[in-house]
Amino acid sequence: MWGAQGTLYRSLRSEIEQNRKKHGYTLSKLGELTGINPGSLSEILNGNPPRAITIGQLDTLAKVFGHDPGWLYELYPEECISEGRISRPRLIPYLIRCVEVGRKDCIEATVPQMMENPKNIMILFALAEQLYEKGQRKESVPFYNYVIENEKDSYSDHFVMSQYRLFRVVLGTNAEENWENVIRFSPYRNRLPENYQLDALFQLAKICFALQKWERSEQYADELRLLADTVYRHELDRMKRKKKGESLKTERHLVYYYGLGHLYKSVSLEMQGLYEEAKKYVQVYADLGWFELLDEDGRKEVERFKVWAKANSYTLEVLSGNTSIIEEYADYLDNLPTNEVLAGLNAIMKSANTYHFCVDEILERFASQIASFDQFTEAIGLDRHLRFRYQMAIYEFGKGRMERGIEETIYCLSLADLLNRHDEALTYITLFGWLGNLNKRIGNQNELGG
Repeated sequence: MWGAQGTLYRSLRSEIEQNRKKHGYTLSKLGELTGINPGSLSEILNGNPPRAITIGQLDTLAKVFGHDPGWLYELYPEECISEGRISRPRLIPYLIRCVEVGRKDCIEATVPQMMENPKNIMILFALAEQLYEKGQRKESVPFYNYVIENEKDSYSDHFVMSQYRLFRVVLGTNAEENWENVIRFSPYRNRLPENYQLDALFQLAKICFALQKWERSEQYADELRLLADTVYRHELDRMKRKKKGESLKTERHLVYYYGLGHLYKSVSLEMQGLYEEAKKYVQVYADLGWFELLDEDGRKEVERFKVWAKANSYTLEVLSGNTSIIEEYADYLDNLPTNEVLAGLNAIMKSANTYHFCVDEILERFASQIASFDQFTEAIGLDRHLRFRYQMAIYEFGKGRMERGIEETIYCLSLADLLNRHDEALTYITLFGWLGNLNKRIGNQNELGG
């Protein structure tokens, strides 16, 4: 097909027709090979106006003609966008296929055409949500970014939800990126619907805890406690008054968020050395059986909090200097999963270094679990592992076991690098001061001996 200036103008149909003739296929033969009705093929290629072709039909033709997936995708928008009007049933499947076959260029070319009408932003949001719900979360990121970049109303539901989705998707193990993510998202947390807001506050408290920003974690935990209590009272009132309407839908049972608000409050206080105050909040989530909206899932959550409360009660006692329960605590840890063992050993090692008692037997007892701590790959687990290795380094140097102390210090530096917490490197390097002090003492002893 030739344009007004005598240059070849490529169109979807001219390319398909060219390939059909190249292979010598009649419409009947092409229909037989593709499974597309020959009559439909005729309407697609020769109709006036031509019948629209689906992206699935284009993919089938590409396969029959021997082309790679994504063939002619750069020409397909003419099937979706015409004179400012958009065919949503064709556009969304097309953009999803562009994601699947890696035709980023087609997406970048199509979105500006869509944004000539600001109302089409809802199509981008719907597409992003579809990818997110299908588990293609990384693939949804560009579309949420398009929504954020093109929506002028920062209070609109799809703008705020896009901010929340991005916050969830990009959370990882890189400390610097996680903190930037918290700063970027946190101003929008209170604009979310309550069911999403509960989870957002939990995630904020969790990631700030992993970043060792105890006061910020405590702040978000307080907000979570208040919101969970408010939602609980509202749901309880609605149920007792038999008001119509669906109950609040959350990712986890409401009691989970209520308990987590108190749990993160307690552990944030613990990390600030406020052990007695922390105990008050542990007592709250130790027994949540009074919660009136419990179903089977809710009762399971209550039992989990009982386990965590008992472990954290031991932790606070040990950190407060009650060394008489160390063996009892170790027995309890024996029956817990590895992540809880790591948290418990952290407390025991910190107490041993603070109050100067020996825990060699406990370290030997949990040697196999300690060897498996490398399995942790998410932020909280990596942070706990790093803190454990730091306490181990102090402990080994304190025992005069320099080689082990050096190994643990190198371990700390390795984990800090993995978490991109390079600002903490100096903290771990100063551990080598133990080695310098020992060499100095040995030198002084040699001089005296000489």
